[in-house]
Order: sequence, then structure tokens, then C-alpha cells
Amino acid sequence: MIVRVACAALHGVDAFRVDLEVDLARQGMPAFVMVGLAEGALRESRERVFAAMRACNLRLPPARITVNLAPADRRKSGSGFDLPLAIGLLAAAEILPQGSTDGWFLLGELSLTGELKPVPGVLPVAVRARAEGARGMLVAADNAAEAAVVEGLPVYPVRSLGEAAAFLAGQADISAVPSGGRAMWERGPDWPVDFAEVKGQEHAKRAIEIAAAGAHNLLFIGPPGTGKTMLAQRIPTVLPPLSFEEALDVTTIYSVAGQLDGQGLITRRPFRAPHHTVSDYGLVGGGANPRPGEISLAHRGVLFLDELPEFRKTALEVMRQPLEDGVVTIARAAVSLTYPADSMLVAAMNPCPCGYRTDDRHTCTCLGPAVQRYRARLSGPLLDRIDLHVEVPAVPYEDLRGGMTGSTSAEMRDRIGAARAVQSARYAGTPCRTNADLTGKLLEEHCALGQDEHAFLEGAVRTLALSARAYTRILRIARTIADLEHAERVLAAGQVVGQAAGQEIGRDDANPAAAAVSGAGPIGVAHLAEAINCRALDRERL
Repeated sequence: MIVRVACAALHGVDAFRVDLEVDLARQGMPAFVMVGLAEGALRESRERVFAAMRACNLRLPPARITVNLAPADRRKSGSGFDLPLAIGLLAAAEILPQGSTDGWFLLGELSLTGELKPVPGVLPVAVRARAEGARGMLVAADNAAEAAVVEGLPVYPVRSLGEAAAFLAGQADISAVPSGGRAMWERGPDWPVDFAEVKGQEHAKRAIEIAAAGAHNLLFIGPPGTGKTMLAQRIPTVLPPLSFEEALDVTTIYSVAGQLDGQGLITRRPFRAPHHTVSDYGLVGGGANPRPGEISLAHRGVLFLDELPEFRKTALEVMRQPLEDGVVTIARAAVSLTYPADSMLVAAMNPCPCGYRTDDRHTCTCLGPAVQRYRARLSGPLLDRIDLHVEVPAVPYEDLRGGMTGSTSAEMRDRIGAARAVQSARYAGTPCRTNADLTGKLLEEHCALGQDEHAFLEGAVRTLALSARAYTRILRIARTIADLEHAERVLAAGQVVGQAAGQEIGRDDANPAAAAVSGAGPIGVAHLAEAINCRALDRERL
């Protein structure tokens, strides 16, 4: 008798349907043959399944068993095929009634005792099951909350092979898990940290506001203990809340990576801070059995790289293309996978190996060659892809002894949310989501400059020897600053931002960007001047 059981396999962050076909023939010598490009743990499933059946007092008659995984030309791996294989064998042996498996999607790993264990990738499989019109899905109890995120698909939690067999045979009653994805999303995230806790560093907060409003990459440079990590950890608190679709995308990636830990929908924007010893595969994904890397786990959130020059140079260079495209493509001889990687890069570094080159309170002990080697760990193309370069100096005692002042996360989030809403309306129907995505004709249309502004920008480009990529990014930053100020055009009339208060982002007398800005000082270049100030990096002081 031939029985077909529906299940699914993963391909990147998506799942495709697999029909597990079982032929149990009672003629010939007993044997077990599995075909259909099974790999890894799937090849070992036979021993787990037979042991689980014995533990649940379910016996198969001697027979020649042939198992086919269709489509046979696509590779399948993982232990999630244990449950469909066991149920298929029971149905083929007529221990389960004929037709009892029709319409059901099954997924789960079996222990030797028959207990059903959770597996990664349940969410994309549930999405595939709903698309296939399944009547329901049987998963391990620990995976039920994850699968129930998909609305319109009844999810039944089972704890053992015996319980699953009894349910399909109509001998046991299991209640479906209520769908709770949208309810969890509507509750929203609860943040334990706030920008109000950061004393001083108001110019850094302003840079963060600009970066978050336009989804720009950000680099903090400063001595140890100035609050770079503290600032970075609070950036997700000011980003707009995830939409339901974005939350599903993020949760799917964590599901495939096996990092959901039994929770349902992820409602917080991710914040990933890998240690600088992370491997190339760990950062961008891949490996023998490809999995999403840190840059994909930070999708729709923040990827924070502390002590940036300490990371492997090869790992940092591999990030260059994903930072531009928002996706990671992993090509192997047998398969090519694409993982989402649309994250906001935030990095922090010291100005020199000892860390005190820009700190007037300490003496730098680094010799010239040591500083040059330290700088050489970061390539020009990588730095060019980081939009904002911001100095974070030591905090004065007057700021430390004062109470919590400055903008709170809620206030910053409201301003950033308003700027993001303007961008969403402006770029509706285009490939762009934020100003960081602007390119080509859209960049020319929405960042158009007048003759005076072109002259001002030309002087800055020549003085700072900026690349074409840096020119483009300055225009994007200027567009974001204009959005924060609710200006229709870039370079709306007004004073240069920060001059009235005697402060500019990254301002320093030795900084050529600050000199270019303060020396120009014309009316109508407020947004452009601040954008150049945000973008400029004084390499000599590094």
C-alpha cells in the first residue's frame, strides 16, 4: 500500500512542499530504502522512528519499505521529517485508517522514547501549509506558539508519536492553539532602557536621530568609557515599531536559525552585537549547512559592531555588498540561498590602539606605525559605506553630576516616526523604503540642488576628497535632515544647524568638514552643511 504524507523542507527563509511517499510491500526480503536526496539527520531518521514506534507499542509487519521524498531533485535535510515518516509507515501498514493523513501537514523530531521534540523552521513551513490549503498542522507542543502566528491555519500541539497517531485515527481529541500573532504584535514591545538615561552626548543623540530617521549606517569614534555602547544599545528604542509583515519576516529568520526559543512573534526590532571574534560565516551566514548570519538576524533592526577594527578584515569586507543590497547570497555547488539582510549598521571604535589619541585628559602611548596599522584594518570602501561618522568625546563632570536630561526615547521616536511616515508616502510604489535606499533618478528628483548649493557641495567634495559614493550619501543624509524639519526641499532657508548653539556634529577646529561648513555659512544650506558635518571623518585624528 502506498501512502502520501505532506510535509515541507527549507530553502533559505522559505519552505517548499515535500510529499513523503511510503510503499510497504510484503513480498520479498525486509528492507528499508529512502530516495529523494535525503541528507544529514534525515538519513538517520530510520533508527529514531523505529525506536519511537517500539516505545509507543506500535509494531510494523516485516516488509520491504521504500520511502520517496518528492520532488526528488531537491535536497532535504533536518530531523523534522521524523513525524511524517513515522505516520506514513503506520498508515502504509494500515495501523491508521485509510485517508487519515489527507490534508494534514506534519513536522517534528522523534526521540527514542517517542516524545516529539521541537525543530527549527516551523514558521515558514506553517506559511507553506496555509498556502497549500492544509486542513491543519501537527507540531511539537514547544513549536505550537510559533506555528500559530500564521492566521487561518489550525495548529495542533502533540507531545508524542502515540498521541499523534491516536489523533489522526480519531481516538484522541486535541484542541488547536489559538492564533496569537496579530494580538502579540498589537501589544507592542516593552523597552527596559531609554535615551533619557544617557547623560550628555546631545550631539551624538542628534546623529542617532538622523541615522534612525533615514536608516543610515553610523560610526562612533571616541575614547573608552564615553558611552558609545550605551548609545548604540538604545537605538532600537527610537526606531518605528515593526509592522506586522516586518515582524513576520524577522520571526521567520529566527525560526530558520533555531533561535525563537518557544516564543511566538518577535515584536521588537532586533539588536545584534556579535563579539569581534565572530567568523565570516557567523557574521554573514553560510557554513556546511547554511544558516543566517548575524547581519540577517539583525534584519529590520540594528547590527552593532563594537571595537570595529578588531574584527577580522575578511569578515568586514564580506559585509560590503550586503550593506548595499540588503540581502546576502550564499552560493554553493549544489545550492544558492538568499537571506534578507536589511539592517542598520552601527559601529564603534577607538581613535587608536590605546584609545586616548583624542582625549585631552590622557596621554596617548601609541607610536605612529601602530596607529597606521590600526587604521589599515578598516578599508576605504567599507568606511565609505558608513553614512555618519561621529566623534563621541569624554563626558564632562557637569553632565555626569546632573540628572537625566535631554530627549527621551519616546520623544525621539515620535520625531523619527514622523520623518519615516513622510518617506513612506513619498516612495510609495517605488523600490525605496527610506532615504538610505535613494539612488538614480529618485535621488536626483528628491535631492535636487540649486546652483548655490551645488557650489557649496563642490567645495566640500574637493576639500575633503570625497568619493562619488560619499557624495551620494551626503545627499541622502541631507534629505533625511530636511524630513526631520518637515521641509519639502533639501536646503530649506535657515541658519546652519548647530551654529546658533556654538556646536556642530563632529565639530573640531582640526576637522576640515567643520572648517568648510563654518567658512561657507550661506543662507539656504542648513541641511547640506549638517549632512557634510555628519559625514566627514578626520582621518588624521584617527
